[in-house]
Amino acid sequence: MSIRGQIQRLRTIDWDPLHWLRRTLTVNGRALTRLWGRDVMLYVGGVSFFVLLAVFPGLAIMVGVYSFFADASQAASQAEMLARLMPPGARALFEGELIRLAHAPLEAVSAQSIVALVIGSYAAHRGFKALLAGLSFIHDDETPRGFLGFNIMALLVLVAAFVLLGFLSTVFFYLRFMAAAFDLKPLAGAPWLFSEWTWASFGITLAMSLIYRFAMSSRPVAWKASITGGVAAALLCLFMSWASAFYVEQIAHLGATYGSVAAVVVFLIWLSWTVNAIFFGGALATEIELAMDEHRTALLPDLRGQDPKLVSGSGS
Repeated sequence: MSIRGQIQRLRTIDWDPLHWLRRTLTVNGRALTRLWGRDVMLYVGGVSFFVLLAVFPGLAIMVGVYSFFADASQAASQAEMLARLMPPGARALFEGELIRLAHAPLEAVSAQSIVALVIGSYAAHRGFKALLAGLSFIHDDETPRGFLGFNIMALLVLVAAFVLLGFLSTVFFYLRFMAAAFDLKPLAGAPWLFSEWTWASFGITLAMSLIYRFAMSSRPVAWKASITGGVAAALLCLFMSWASAFYVEQIAHLGATYGSVAAVVVFLIWLSWTVNAIFFGGALATEIELAMDEHRTALLPDLRGQDPKLVSGSGS
């Protein structure tokens, strides 16, 4: 777009902060209505169930693969760092399974990993199918993918998620190892760089932005809407981790009610709140894209009257 076209577009923007505040509140209100006014809870339950079914086989696979290259206890200690994102009640369940796998014989871990591969792959694929189905439902996709296309997309998202998780985990632990081994002062001066919260927020933002962009609908969603939804989902996921910990520790003392299965209940609460945060990011991305389309449609006659070249620069 030419410089003149950029100036013309800037002149059409309403710079009143109250206007943008109203638009922000309106879009967020519509996103909440889109999330709560539908049967999204069914998809939340489906995703939470299959994640719960897949997470422990996933641990067995991770420890089994890691034990061929290094000490299995190192894999357990590294995964324990990521478990800090969970509420304390759920973290105890997670860490207990890690300790059991780390001290199990190599033959037993390898055998468990083979069985876990089948169970974990099935549950993870079903979980991502439920996630994509919920996002498509929230997005009101007019031309949803067919049976084969939907299953292939879920499989691609599953593989991409594992690759991204492995890459970010490797970089995260490599930085911590380098800083500790060589006493790197520049890295030591940036403690946020070694925080699992930083890497979790970055990973969720990147992953959800790509999912909202390419997997939520049969046609790509606008980048601006996808990235905004991804940032919102990441922030809400981290907030839900804190909120669920506060809820189960300060408000609802679940141990007296659920006894020995209280840790599983806490884990499910954390999962369901996190999945709701992800679905809200999808609803927000949808409403932002709709608002962008409405704004573009309203300005299109004026833009054509001012400069025909502006029409070509109005797309997402």
